[in-house]
Amino acid sequence: MATVAAPYGLRPVNLIGGQPYAGSVREIKIASAYAANIFYGQPVIVTTNGVLNAETGTSTVTATGVAGVFLGCSYTDATLGKVFRQYWPTGTVAADAVGYVADDPNIVMQIQADGSVAQTALGANIGFGTSAGSTSTGNATTPAATSTLNTTASLPLRIIGFVNGPTSAVGDAYTDILVKWNMPYSNSNVMTGGHAYMNPTGI
Repeated sequence: MATVAAPYGLRPVNLIGGQPYAGSVREIKIASAYAANIFYGQPVIVTTNGVLNAETGTSTVTATGVAGVFLGCSYTDATLGKVFRQYWPTGTVAADAVGYVADDPNIVMQIQADGSVAQTALGANIGFGTSAGSTSTGNATTPAATSTLNTTASLPLRIIGFVNGPTSAVGDAYTDILVKWNMPYSNSNVMTGGHAYMNPTGI
């Protein structure tokens, strides 16, 4: 049973309809010296400058502002040459840095909630809890925020299922849930100033 809070960010599981997730990602530029860690499994946004940023906030990010899930990065290191990293270390200087983002609007993801989620929440929308991660593992510790559970259309995630097994069940103290993007930027027809990947916070 999921009785201990151990959030792990967003984990791609499969696609709507049950098709397997084949690991496809989109490469999106990270600005050289970007001053924040971006962890594996963390939600990310694309700024109005067209570069990738960590989504470190909470439910304030709207559905159309989420770019996808961060699944690592690559860049040229002055000493090591081309490197691939589990996470983006804050302040890294590299002109060719790119993040690998799972942005398929039909992707199904697993995430642990920061509280109990009942069966009645199936089909509801939910936001993110405060996002962080571990520089030792490179993995995110982003949870889903149960305090945001609602029908609010602008929330970034839609609950479409639960993880049932020996270590997880519906209604556990820290329920593992299955979610999809409520309306990611790749599916949005909202454009502002001619920029298709609009970040609603403007950072």
